[in-house]
Amino acid sequence: MADLARVIEGILLGTAVGDAVGLPREGISRRRAARMFGGEVRHRFFFGRGMISDDTEHSFFVAQALLAHPDDAEAFARSLAWKLRGWLLLLPAGIGLATMRSCLKLLIGFPPEKSGVFSAGNGPAMRCALLGAWFADDENACREYVRVATRITHTDSKALTGGLAVARCAGLVGKEPPAESVFEMLSALDPDDAEWQEWIARAEAALAGGESVGGFANSLGLERGVSGYMYHTVPVAIYAWLRHRGDFRATLEAVLLCGGDSDTVGAIAGALAGAVTGAEGIPREWLEAIVDWPRSIALLREIANRLALQKQAGRALGPVSYFWPGLLLRNPFFVLIVLLHCFRRLLPPY
Repeated sequence: MADLARVIEGILLGTAVGDAVGLPREGISRRRAARMFGGEVRHRFFFGRGMISDDTEHSFFVAQALLAHPDDAEAFARSLAWKLRGWLLLLPAGIGLATMRSCLKLLIGFPPEKSGVFSAGNGPAMRCALLGAWFADDENACREYVRVATRITHTDSKALTGGLAVARCAGLVGKEPPAESVFEMLSALDPDDAEWQEWIARAEAALAGGESVGGFANSLGLERGVSGYMYHTVPVAIYAWLRHRGDFRATLEAVLLCGGDSDTVGAIAGALAGAVTGAEGIPREWLEAIVDWPRSIALLREIANRLALQKQAGRALGPVSYFWPGLLLRNPFFVLIVLLHCFRRLLPPY
């Protein structure tokens, strides 16, 4: 199970790094980000350090729910729903509108199969890479787990397609198919969706021509930055993963320099890149500068190891315990730093 542990650890840590490095850039246009930060991609959240946001937290919840229910998708969904309820009660910062509405529905008693709202936001894509790696040899189980993880918050079919795309790409690690095969797999996820097929065609042509990630984003009309729309975020993240496959730094730098919803596109691209490179391929200065607690890098490593052991054991080993009351101190501090960043954006350069 050493290889699975490496892949899962790479996904979880890659998600955290992409999320944390991208967070200070979130919502800033490509042009303004270049003026504020220059061309250097590094931690800028708090004195050269980084903290995670909802992108990593949702992946963490998926991992914990999978440790509890690896063989029952509906039980997995119920477990994930309870984690999202608790997450909302602890007042997370920067929560997406669709996710917030869905979590509120969960809090007032809606079951996970009825809590989702009609939205094609990118929430499902940021949390589903792990499911693809876990169910790499079981396409049907992968689809079912991604489906129930998606419907909790998002009911638009585009949300499911995007979540499946990220999961299936993560499940290809170790097989290393050529790009043409990856595009064929992606195309088959929703052959009747013209918009989905259009970006795949553009990506194939761009990759064949050696187009940069920024140039590909421009072809999708994202000159100002990558939006939170599923069919913007996922194409850019997957294209960067293919364009710079095996190079975590280049993959993450390419998507973050596009601007926009940088923490989420960074988290998705980081998950895919980390699945390929493992933790050893993630730049040490990016990984070690994440100072979050109690959902720490050490905790993510422990979860990755337990998931690998669970696969070997063939039975549920149960979630990893951690000092969750610490979030009562952590979250207000996180919100304060986010507010300081918001005030900073009122100042030049514009």
